[in-house]
Amino acid sequence: MTRIADVRLRRVLDSRGNATVEADVLTESGGFGRAAAPSGASTGEYEAIELPASEAIAKARELAVPRLEGVFAGNQRDVDRALHAADGTDDFGTIGANSAVAISMAAAKAGADVLGAPLFQHLGGAFRGASFPTPLGNVVGGGEHAADATDIQEFLSAPVGAPSVADAVFANAAVHAKVAELLDDRGVACGKGDEGAWAPSISDADAFEVVDEATDAVESEVGFEIGFGLDVAAAEMYDAEADAYVYSDQSRSTAEQVDYIAGLVDEYDLVYVEDPLDEDDYEGFVDLTERVGDRTLVCGDDLFVTNTERLQTGIDAGAGNSILVKPNQIGTLTDAFDAVELAVRNGYDPVISHRSGETEDTTIAHLAVATDAPFIKTGAVGGERTAKLNELIRIADDAL
Repeated sequence: MTRIADVRLRRVLDSRGNATVEADVLTESGGFGRAAAPSGASTGEYEAIELPASEAIAKARELAVPRLEGVFAGNQRDVDRALHAADGTDDFGTIGANSAVAISMAAAKAGADVLGAPLFQHLGGAFRGASFPTPLGNVVGGGEHAADATDIQEFLSAPVGAPSVADAVFANAAVHAKVAELLDDRGVACGKGDEGAWAPSISDADAFEVVDEATDAVESEVGFEIGFGLDVAAAEMYDAEADAYVYSDQSRSTAEQVDYIAGLVDEYDLVYVEDPLDEDDYEGFVDLTERVGDRTLVCGDDLFVTNTERLQTGIDAGAGNSILVKPNQIGTLTDAFDAVELAVRNGYDPVISHRSGETEDTTIAHLAVATDAPFIKTGAVGGERTAKLNELIRIADDAL
């Protein structure tokens, strides 16, 4: 039987040393699943609510666990409906999205365990073996992820021509290493940000030069195309009173911001641009998409927050052509799947993503394969990042 017999919750560390929620789900037949919630630093205003870990655990034990006992772990929608019913809000403000997503993912793993199937098969049906997501590797970072670094939050290596997942993973690691080498050649010392990206005290313009040179160099070594992309995290720069995007060296109006990003797409042939405008600026997203959407992914993270209502608004307007999908941003795997399905039906590419505060949990690797997502954001180095990358390699290897 796959009925849930017990749900256990505890505090564990995330990659920033903060407490997060880990859940164990056990079924009557001995099925077992364990998952831990990540946590964001650059978070959108419309995300589901993360409570302090101890509070989230206490509320989930009181309100969610009794509802979950006896529910079929193999039916993910039933599990997630029970979580929504226990919470009673639209944003998991009662039990916390961190407790909800940990339980949701753990239940999925327990259901897969009972079936004796890998998680991606349980989530997405029989494995087709047609494609794997291309990992986007964060190699230079600033913004909310690192102090005294670039204004743009993430410069991403994108090995779009890699013949295999493993080739893509190692290409991103090579770009990360090459960036360090080029920074050293310039006499720039730096540490790493939240996601393991280099966090040098250089301008955005210098970062573009370094990442462009690094991707070109590694591309020549490996023999397949490596582009690069950005997470601008523009909502963190936007000053509503001034109606401007405030950079270290200047401010830009919305029209100037659109021109700036479109110019970067042209100059560097960017394959991916995430959150280039504020989280409420659907119109700006429309303008940029009309200019460059035929050449690059214009991805909404803070704009859509894995929320089908906000995504539908964007689809109706023509804002962006891609959505970032973060299960903890919306609270359950079912909600994340619904966002992916709505996106795909309307020609938007889903990009499955980690968070800046991560754990060793590998659920998003299986989610990306299960949904046939073209891209996954996992970082490039660091144990909590390589956990997902190595799991992708294992999934691909097992499919051979």
